[in-house]
Amino acid sequence: MIGWYVHHHGWGHVTRMQAIRPHLGDEVTVFSSLPEPESSAPGTTWVQLPSDSDAVIGPDGVRREARELGDVTAGGTLHWAPVGHPGHQARLAAIAEWVAIHPTSVFVVDVSVEVTMLARLLGVPTISVAQPGDRTDAPHRLGYDLADRILAPWAAGTIPAKALAGREDRVRSVGAISRYDGRARTDADDGVRRVLFLGLALDPPRLAQTIELLSADGWAVASAGAGRDDRVDDVWPLLCRATVVVSAAGQNSIADLAAADARAVVIAQERPFDEQEDMARVLAAHGLAQTLSADATPAAVVDSIRRAADTAPRWDLWQVAGAGARAAAAIEELAR
Repeated sequence: MIGWYVHHHGWGHVTRMQAIRPHLGDEVTVFSSLPEPESSAPGTTWVQLPSDSDAVIGPDGVRREARELGDVTAGGTLHWAPVGHPGHQARLAAIAEWVAIHPTSVFVVDVSVEVTMLARLLGVPTISVAQPGDRTDAPHRLGYDLADRILAPWAAGTIPAKALAGREDRVRSVGAISRYDGRARTDADDGVRRVLFLGLALDPPRLAQTIELLSADGWAVASAGAGRDDRVDDVWPLLCRATVVVSAAGQNSIADLAAADARAVVIAQERPFDEQEDMARVLAAHGLAQTLSADATPAAVVDSIRRAADTAPRWDLWQVAGAGARAAAAIEELAR
């Protein structure tokens, strides 16, 4: 039995789990505040945890935010441990109760220092999923120190993860993990220049201005997840047909670009620990994408799209092919 904690921020963590899950032979129980996806691999159980960030009503009848209940960092040791929060207590208790009942070979944590600590205190071997950005703060260092293995979802030598220095013997760099790894391409052959805006890389006013400029220049424009009503469950056909993809610098988005061998403009969004800025610097250094800051003008975006269309990035460096299977092998290695 494998336990797996999926962080609730965005859909990137659950998407990564779903890409790795088919390569695991053991049963997997997933813990997350997110609702269960519509489809899960056979042998997967989903335990939806209560939220630990909601405001709560205290004994005095006053409604307070989690941060108002006390020091949520335990003196800078942890990232999130709200004092006296029923949701926080209940979610950790649910994990502990499950481990007490089910013999657990390994617990994958993506991501939470607190859950890593809990699993290790319960005597379960733990795998912590690493992330780009400056993770040298005390809580991240603690989480990596506690982990029996550290799963790095990037190719060795690509992401300069300073927080992993001195822990190389426990790191398994498996390559970028994409849900589209191994899927056949569906190319367009009609000669139309197409731009795909993937995710909310630009705010709506600048996106509208950029689309207006592109349309005037003869580009066909599509979007997926860049607005309120354009969510697309399967973006693979759009990725393959696009001449250029404009995307934020999230790990899963970049892995999908690599799987599609896409010409890309990457716009780093503001994220904790400069995660996307770090990713964008790496992409620029290796010539894999045109990169822009989040405040880029529509004219600058259009110019970068034109330049990206004339490039031929070597995405094989990103090692997407087989990354999910390699991640599963690293998990099973520890489970054995």
